[in-house]
Amino acid sequence: MIETQIAIPTLLKVGKGTMKNLGTYLLAGNMKNAVVYFGNGLIDMFGQEIIDNLKNDGVNVIEYKELDTVKIEDIIDLAFSIDAKCQVIVGIGGGKVIDTAKYVAYLRKMPFISIPTSASSDGFSSASASLIVNGRRTSVPARMAYGIVVDTDIIKSAPAKFIYSGIGDMVSKITSLYDWQYESGMGYSKINDFAVMIAKKAVNSFVRTPFKTIQDDLFLKELVDSLAMSGIANEIAGGSTPTSGSEHLISHSLDKMLERPQLHGIQVGIATYVMSVVQDHRYVRVNTIFEQTGFWDYVETLNLDVEDYIKAVDMAPTIKPHRHTYLHEEKYRDFAKQVLLEDSVMKRIFHLD
Repeated sequence: MIETQIAIPTLLKVGKGTMKNLGTYLLAGNMKNAVVYFGNGLIDMFGQEIIDNLKNDGVNVIEYKELDTVKIEDIIDLAFSIDAKCQVIVGIGGGKVIDTAKYVAYLRKMPFISIPTSASSDGFSSASASLIVNGRRTSVPARMAYGIVVDTDIIKSAPAKFIYSGIGDMVSKITSLYDWQYESGMGYSKINDFAVMIAKKAVNSFVRTPFKTIQDDLFLKELVDSLAMSGIANEIAGGSTPTSGSEHLISHSLDKMLERPQLHGIQVGIATYVMSVVQDHRYVRVNTIFEQTGFWDYVETLNLDVEDYIKAVDMAPTIKPHRHTYLHEEKYRDFAKQVLLEDSVMKRIFHLD
């Protein structure tokens, strides 16, 4: 009999003002000696206040610094220069610093506290990191967070585009799950029913959340909670298949092609709508949440080139040749390109009329 054992965060605190209690959370976990990494510019914004609060609470901050690298060589050097007294790695900021902190924790076999300052993707809750290895972006194993602390006041203070990115990444679970079920039916992979359940509950809970604006505390808490659940679904599945399908392959292709790609969740969100139409699966729901949140209104301002997305559709199967999403079949790639050019929503955002 094969038993499944997974790592899940011990601590999850999402709400207003949670950052003020960070020291209390660390001490409750017997983590008195901390190394804290910040994203670029964050020490001046609010980092010094966080460090002062930690020290006042009795946490020994061994070292704190801003980081702006995801080169694996730099991170290895960083990891093995840490004082032996360190008991916990704290990462505060966006994707770069979170990925760096979780990989440092992985190398040093230490607990990691994930503190995202924007809700732009589910990366803050995943056990993988996107690093530069031999000059190329590569996904590598990393530490699952011991704790996730999200202060919705800080999330609110980030530019709205980061919330839109999180919305796009969250809604993409609709198409990624459908892709996984499709390729499982074709015999290319095996479904984990529990991972499907977690990812499905996460996205359904999010898209049904009532809100007046995307700045509502309940809406932001639901977004962060659902993104965190997505990370758990990946941990259960042993990979990203529950939360990353054909829509992510399009985004990864754009990342390779474009000198300045858009935020991950923005690209993924656009591709999610395209693939939901191709799959004939919940495209009305996808469009509704993007309309109601203002996601489409934001995308419309970006002056995107539809030809980039057409090329990305063709490139998509080469990103993960071992997968078999809808885009791994030519007839569905042709359909996706047709949607990009002819669908009324796509005409609007790409200014094709």
